[in-house]
Amino acid sequence: MAVAKTKTAFVCNDCGADFHRWMGQCSECKAWNTLAEIKISTSKTKSASSKRSSTSGYAGVSGGGSKKINEVQATEAEKQLTGIGELDRVLCGGVTNGSVNIISGDPGAGKTTLLSDLVARMSQTTASLYCTAEESLSQFKNRVHRLKLDYNEDNLYLLSETSVEAIIEELEVKQIKFAVIDSIQAVVTDNANGSPGSPSQVKTAAQSLTQYCKQNNVTMFIIAHVNKNNEIAGPQTLVHIVDALLHIDTNDGQIRTLRANKNRFGDIDTVGIFKMCERGMLSVDNPSEIFLSGSSTESPGSSITCIRKGNRNLLLEIQCLTTETEAEFPQRVCVGLNMNRIKMLTGILRKHTKTKIYHDTFFNIVGGLKIDESETCIDLALVTALLSSLNDFVVPRTTCIMGELSLNGDVRPIDSGVPRVKEAAQHGFSEIFIPYRNYHKSMEGLGAKIFPLKTIHELIELIK
Repeated sequence: MAVAKTKTAFVCNDCGADFHRWMGQCSECKAWNTLAEIKISTSKTKSASSKRSSTSGYAGVSGGGSKKINEVQATEAEKQLTGIGELDRVLCGGVTNGSVNIISGDPGAGKTTLLSDLVARMSQTTASLYCTAEESLSQFKNRVHRLKLDYNEDNLYLLSETSVEAIIEELEVKQIKFAVIDSIQAVVTDNANGSPGSPSQVKTAAQSLTQYCKQNNVTMFIIAHVNKNNEIAGPQTLVHIVDALLHIDTNDGQIRTLRANKNRFGDIDTVGIFKMCERGMLSVDNPSEIFLSGSSTESPGSSITCIRKGNRNLLLEIQCLTTETEAEFPQRVCVGLNMNRIKMLTGILRKHTKTKIYHDTFFNIVGGLKIDESETCIDLALVTALLSSLNDFVVPRTTCIMGELSLNGDVRPIDSGVPRVKEAAQHGFSEIFIPYRNYHKSMEGLGAKIFPLKTIHELIELIK
């Protein structure tokens, strides 16, 4: 009988790098206080499962020597529509059969809600399993009934289990072809040491599940937790094991955005928009309707622009309110916007237009969407909303304004100018302000009047 020996290693929870001794900072990813101690058991004899694991890759059994490219059989990945429009959009045409996908997000982002809807829809056509290691089966059933999900009771199986080996056995016995694991940080495998959620457990568990899915053509979604930086928790090797990595961003309010940070069967430019409500995560087919207030009355301090999320163009309304300050220093409050950009734009107005802003200023994005700092096309719309509230004039709701403002007062071009103008024209905007260098003859046939701008002075003259 072989005598097992135990040795100690220290593994970084962020990047998965291992060290012989503890250090305050990981020398690989430079993160502080992320090294955790694990015990590794070694034996002179290997079990059958460990031998099989050593000759298996992430996608199944490897080995057998090299082959000429003409000897390799090429198979086209088959995709299946889920019926959840925005999820199908992000996955570029539906779920790929036999793929392993991870979905991450903050607590309360809607991971379980979205996958509960997905597994119910998939049960209509194939045997499906939802394995929960974090809640009871009755809790899951109550959610299904609360959301009024339509499912096939003969094809939908529920499992409360933390052992990876037991989960795989259940998949084999019931001949499951679609499965959800909730979550990868809660399951454990006998092929690795450490507590649930440790780097070794997360990596080995994901590898075992992926190998089974690839060898048996099982489609799987795995829920993963995030760390304090809103990034997927665990070793970075977890990202390399799976086929797709989806992440849910929670904006202020009910809006959720789904983005693919990795996708072996499609691109990663598409963004899905969802709305969280009492009926669950609902796909938003026309996001521009949410981000426009829909008010029938025109009032000062409002302007409409067009931003780009992934490869989608979204129309949204920017609101600004200016009031006389009652304190020694005026306030600057932004919801969904970057404060540094607001300060820069007010500085440009003071320098080039001699506009004096001794008021409390409040900015808001209708719909609760957060604008990335890199999205500079909203500069002209922000300036217009500020001047509209400050000087008490109304910008017509049929006007769309887009463009970046430089420090010298020039209007700089933006990316994808023509698709943005087309999006605005399709929604009925009759006057569209764009940077001069973005102008193209094709814009004239869209039914809207185009105003090319070179400087901020031209903008001010036109909007007044």
